Amino acid sequence: MNPPSNHLTMLKRVTSMMSRRSFFSRASRLGHESSDGILKNYSPTLDKVFPGYGLVSGNVQAKQKMENIIRQLQSSRRSVTTLSLASKKRRGKKITMVTAYDYPSAMHVQRANMDMILVGDSAAMVELGFDTTQPMTLEQMIHHCQAVHRGVIASINATKSKMEKPKVPLLVGDMPFGTYEYKDLDIALKNAYKMVKEGGMDAVKLEGGSKHRAKTIRHVVDGGVAVMGHIGLTPQAISVIGGFRAQGRTSKRARELVDEALRLQDAGAFALVLECVPSNVAKAVTDTLEIPTIGIGAGSGTSGQVLVYHDMLGMMSHPHHQEFMPKFCKSYANVGHAITEGLDAFKREVEDGTFPSEEYSPYVMNEEEEKAFDLLLEQDKAERDRKHHEAAKKLKQADEYEQLSLYGGKD
Repeated sequence: MNPPSNHLTMLKRVTSMMSRRSFFSRASRLGHESSDGILKNYSPTLDKVFPGYGLVSGNVQAKQKMENIIRQLQSSRRSVTTLSLASKKRRGKKITMVTAYDYPSAMHVQRANMDMILVGDSAAMVELGFDTTQPMTLEQMIHHCQAVHRGVIASINATKSKMEKPKVPLLVGDMPFGTYEYKDLDIALKNAYKMVKEGGMDAVKLEGGSKHRAKTIRHVVDGGVAVMGHIGLTPQAISVIGGFRAQGRTSKRARELVDEALRLQDAGAFALVLECVPSNVAKAVTDTLEIPTIGIGAGSGTSGQVLVYHDMLGMMSHPHHQEFMPKFCKSYANVGHAITEGLDAFKREVEDGTFPSEEYSPYVMNEEEEKAFDLLLEQDKAERDRKHHEAAKKLKQADEYEQLSLYGGKD
């Protein structure tokens, strides 16, 4: 009996023939069971269904094929949750997060099967051109959150195969500066509700590790909203820390970061961003906590990593120069180069008349309507010519003023 060529078809077939707990559900359960464990538990059953695989006899090729199938299935399922992220840390699996701000970038990130999408207030700098994140308002954040949420949903709905269940990333939205710092903790909770109910976020992120911030996080979590903490470099506090600079570089400050991390964990945060801290400090924090840590400029010892979509793809790169790129950011593509080349090609083809060609001019009239249209134009041709001549005369006079710089302009 030859195994079917389509892996998912085979799995469906195996599932329907198993009497005990479904192989499909076991394999797709948040990855709690390794491919080796699944093979060990189910090899006898699979061998009965597909004797040609030789799993029980230890056929190495068969084992590799089945491991690939299991990995496919484990990576093709379910929504990411705060609990599944904690499980990934316990199992030593790295967590992936990308900061995105709009509909198309969210679609790309979802298709890449990232665990989380962070809708960051860094949109103030990356998308809106501000020097810091502080000008970002709650209304602007909700606007970006809604766009990202729609992008993820559209990407998921575009999945054609019902057997391939797309990964639904956890959506985390930054609470912007001035929306959660007050002594009245209900202000933070009220704004967190807006991020969830209006913005479509699964969780919110708050910066800082002070005792008051821990109280705020506890209040928001008790109110039913999941919270991600953020310590180290906290961009919203740039006025206090004196600029975008690394944190935790002295033994005293590093020890304080460990205490802050524990404080936020005790307050109920489900994860923690560690930004711009020495790698040994980030690892110490990660090893101390039960909750996952997400590093950015914090070395490889964290539970996962996050980068900004525009930075990691080189959106701001140009063939002749490179815009500012954080030291910790690796560029995985040079999309900015391709954008520049595309825009230059468009400009060139428009100016030399090669675009649009007939191929890109698809809308035509039938021959009869075209003749009728020509007749209509002929009826008032004299009047249109007269108006055209008058308009051209006025424009020519304006051109002469412009060329003489009479309005103070320059060529």
